[in-house]
Amino acid sequence: MDNVGDVLLAGPCVRAVAAHVDSVTLLAGPRGRTAAELLPGVDQVLTWCAPWIDLEPPAVESAGVAEFVERIRALRLDVALIVTSFHQSPLPLALLLKLAGVPWVGAISDDYPGSLLDLRHRVDGDPPEAERALSLAEAAGFRLPPGDTGKLAVRRPLPDVSGMTGGPGYMVVHPAASVPARQPSADRSAAFVAALANAGHRVIVTGGPADRALTAAVAGAHALDLGGATSLPELAAVLGDARVVVAPNTGPAHLAAAVGTPVVSLFAPVVPAQRWAPYGVPVAVLGDQRAACRGSRARECPVAGHPCLESISPEEVVMVAEELSADQPQRLRTGV
Repeated sequence: MDNVGDVLLAGPCVRAVAAHVDSVTLLAGPRGRTAAELLPGVDQVLTWCAPWIDLEPPAVESAGVAEFVERIRALRLDVALIVTSFHQSPLPLALLLKLAGVPWVGAISDDYPGSLLDLRHRVDGDPPEAERALSLAEAAGFRLPPGDTGKLAVRRPLPDVSGMTGGPGYMVVHPAASVPARQPSADRSAAFVAALANAGHRVIVTGGPADRALTAAVAGAHALDLGGATSLPELAAVLGDARVVVAPNTGPAHLAAAVGTPVVSLFAPVVPAQRWAPYGVPVAVLGDQRAACRGSRARECPVAGHPCLESISPEEVVMVAEELSADQPQRLRTGV
């Protein structure tokens, strides 16, 4: 019910369920719908904006809630698993699913669920979000099929984007994140791009339609600016042809992981990197993980100067990007 990255991290859980049932309907929020449509194992996507999850929540109105309940009732579901981030409660949705007549509902819940959950799953420790979600499917009796490694994945084939990119072998810098506390300044991101280009690398800057001014400033004269020029499947293809992706904690970082590309993760510690760093690919986490903002879940940086990300040097980005991308020509030739 959350953003693009959250939906992608639920992918292994979805595939585990899909291996054992006739069809899967994925309930997604409007911000994550395009990612839901990319997940293997999903037969149908249903969209609803949950007032307790969305960053700009709609008002709670009885008519809208009643309409949602009837939409769920019409699906005649047998089982529902509620996949949440570690800081979100599944119980509001569990209540609505029970009102819609869903006979069996499972979720991860630290709070007492009463009769709202048929499976109350508990998770110890601080695992990556993808593993946390997959553990819910396993607790419900759904395991990944043989040969599925549990990494993130998207539907194939992806679009041919060579006309946009000029062919594979470049590095991508994605400067934007969903909240300001998680992204470097435009000047810092532009310095990363310039340093990569000056080191001899072909660089592409990506971003959504709302990021066009940012990507233009970051690309400057050093990189190809694709800000606002790609759909999500096209962005996946652009990231998939890259040798490495440099990005903050944002959906496209997880999309890069889902297409198997290493990530230089510019990670602000407002949420824990052990949970939210890109999963299942080579990753270098940069940024001060002991900064004063640690664990605050702040949307705006609470520390003057945003030191956790602004202290990352362009030289460090170039060094780790080159290290991570060292074996990428072989990956691009063989497709593994």
